[in-house]
Amino acid sequence: MNKPAAKKPSTDSRIADNKKAVFNYAIEERFEAGMVLHGWEVKALREGKVQLTDGYVLIRDGELYLIGCQINPLRTTSTHVSADAARTKKLLLHKAEIGRLVGKVEQKGYALVPLNLHWKNGKVKCEIALGRGKAEHDKRDTIKEREGKREVERAMKVHHR
Repeated sequence: MNKPAAKKPSTDSRIADNKKAVFNYAIEERFEAGMVLHGWEVKALREGKVQLTDGYVLIRDGELYLIGCQINPLRTTSTHVSADAARTKKLLLHKAEIGRLVGKVEQKGYALVPLNLHWKNGKVKCEIALGRGKAEHDKRDTIKEREGKREVERAMKVHHR
């Protein structure tokens, strides 16, 4: 009798996305950074209690920090700790990559924005991007493209019935 093959648990999965970042910035480069977190934050991330839309990355003293990322504490895990939901979190990247990012961010129009939080081999990673702010007309073009794609998908769906 053959046993069915056991499914391997996925080691990579998304925790939170920052859809606003892709809309407001033209993404040029992406980086994956580790995060320094407290225990209660990791447990809250497992439950999906995070909001990334107002987050941004700041470079201070040659180190990267994620600011504005809200991790809401669980009532059951943070009873003995005074949890700060909007705590500044340190991001971990190689020194050479940070040096390159510092040079780019100092140029006018570039910013570092968090794109998503995800699990990778049991650790929380933050995908950050080097982006240039979009002008208002570029944002309108993005909306037009999105609506056009929706209309095409609807027409294809109706056609296949």
